[in-house]
Amino acid sequence: MNKSSENIVLDPILLQVIRGAFETIANEMAHVLHRMSFSSIIRESEDLGAGLFDSQFNTLCESESTPMHIGSIPAYLRGIQDTLEDGEWYDGDIVVHNHPYHGSSHSPDLAIVMPIFHEGRLIGFAANTAHHVDIGAATPGLIIDVPDVFAEGMLFAGNKLYRKGQPNKALWNFIRNNSRAAQHLVADIEAQIASVRLGKTRFLELVEKYSEKTVLAASEQLMDYAERMMRQKIAAIPDGEYSAKGYLDDDGRNRGHQLPVVVTVRVTGDSLEVDLTGSASQTPTAYNVPFEGSTKVAVYAAFRKLLLDSACQDVPVPSNEGSFRPITVTAPLGSIYNPVFPASAEARFTQCNRLIDLILRALAPVMPEQVIAGSSASISFAAYSGLKSDGNYWVFLEVNEGAYGGRPKSDGPDSIDNLMANTRNNPIEDLAMHLPMRCERYELRDDVLPGAGEFRGGIGVVKSQRMLSDGFITHESERHTDAPWGLFAGHDGAVGRCTIASEQDKKIRDMPSKFSGEIVKSGDMMTYFSPNGGGYGNPLKRTPAKVLDDVLDGFCSVEVAHDIYGVVLDLEREVVDEAATNARRHLMMSST
Repeated sequence: MNKSSENIVLDPILLQVIRGAFETIANEMAHVLHRMSFSSIIRESEDLGAGLFDSQFNTLCESESTPMHIGSIPAYLRGIQDTLEDGEWYDGDIVVHNHPYHGSSHSPDLAIVMPIFHEGRLIGFAANTAHHVDIGAATPGLIIDVPDVFAEGMLFAGNKLYRKGQPNKALWNFIRNNSRAAQHLVADIEAQIASVRLGKTRFLELVEKYSEKTVLAASEQLMDYAERMMRQKIAAIPDGEYSAKGYLDDDGRNRGHQLPVVVTVRVTGDSLEVDLTGSASQTPTAYNVPFEGSTKVAVYAAFRKLLLDSACQDVPVPSNEGSFRPITVTAPLGSIYNPVFPASAEARFTQCNRLIDLILRALAPVMPEQVIAGSSASISFAAYSGLKSDGNYWVFLEVNEGAYGGRPKSDGPDSIDNLMANTRNNPIEDLAMHLPMRCERYELRDDVLPGAGEFRGGIGVVKSQRMLSDGFITHESERHTDAPWGLFAGHDGAVGRCTIASEQDKKIRDMPSKFSGEIVKSGDMMTYFSPNGGGYGNPLKRTPAKVLDDVLDGFCSVEVAHDIYGVVLDLEREVVDEAATNARRHLMMSST
């Protein structure tokens, strides 16, 4: 605890007022970053996070944005502490940092950090992260098949963009000359700087209003409260060891070689450990996960979602460092979740989503009313790029939606970012106005069905993007071979797939789930089909009226309604034949 906050106990009303101020500051910081940015991955998709942190790098508050961003900033701060230019913080400093072996989530997520001094003392930090469109990696925008971390592009480790308020012109010049999308990169960094400056201002206003001791005491008590709430939730889980296993498609180079992911959750009293021993060894490509900035953050996010979901709390628990304290994460050094330098680790998101999915599967036997069936647990992150007539690059990053698994009381949501992500889609009108691309199909999948269950799995998206000039595509996705699982007699969902159609020879190629720097010609079109979620519960318990609605909406066939759900329909009158359905279900249940 900060000595200036010792022995101060705040009344509950003031504590909640300061908590509300923290949350407002974080969201205002994120709003400024979102509204001021130029690249669509930040401006439209909101691939960002922002918050305030104390002098010991504890999260005090976080914006309502992608969990992977904000949860990783304490690791960034620890990495900056080890690498800081000059070795010391000064008032007016602004640092840029993205080194995956010094705490970053992965290299395209640049953190901008500003120290907050009060009366000459360092009392905290305003910080944010955002995914940048291009940092000069081996392939435009995204990378997968590269040999080491140095091929990921510009690596910053505690570098000062501003020192005591004065710009580091050499570093700014270096950034401008080492990105294919330098104009967007610089403008987005400037938006991040505006965001942290606002955070510093708002935090000092709070300190001036209530005093430094009061604000720091409030932060300690709010973290302690979040820790108590998390420990209470963990204590309600029966002690024991719970495991689950799944498989990733490949590493982006060695096709046909699946990578195991093994998750073991050990619950002891009011604390738990997530052990990833048994998961694949680190890969020779960028398909690895930085341990501090991503692996641990994914685990923290999983249990925040599972145990502290604000929709399930009478009083939402604040999002701060306290909720992380009861959780330990273990991953063997040299494994995919804890690679050894200098292994590349840029393409790390799908592994984090699968980790969360497996935590839910492992705990399903003891938490049946809290978990969900298998989700798409992937991400479709595509980088489209090409050369303009003036010789400069254009680069576009796109995040496509997936689907959740069925839930204890409702169907899995359709076509939505899931588990670890919270990004928005990019308007296709914006795409057509600014880039040589055209979206020709964007809708729910209709080629396969979601997992059947009392509550069916969600339906994924299908999206077709046509290139209107020659260029390149890099695509990071997953789950082309391992379908989202059903739970409690629910059926498995459907795997994803991806194709590229050639305008020249009219051929359609099936693509692997991840590929790097694919050369495409004008008129070529990539189509992505995201996985459908698994079903939850016995399909024979699904309300027949819901089955009818799904058939009428095209989400279920008449044959599946009859053979899997045991529902007989009169489509001419668009009604359920109740007598025939009761007889059919009775026969199916008696035969099992």
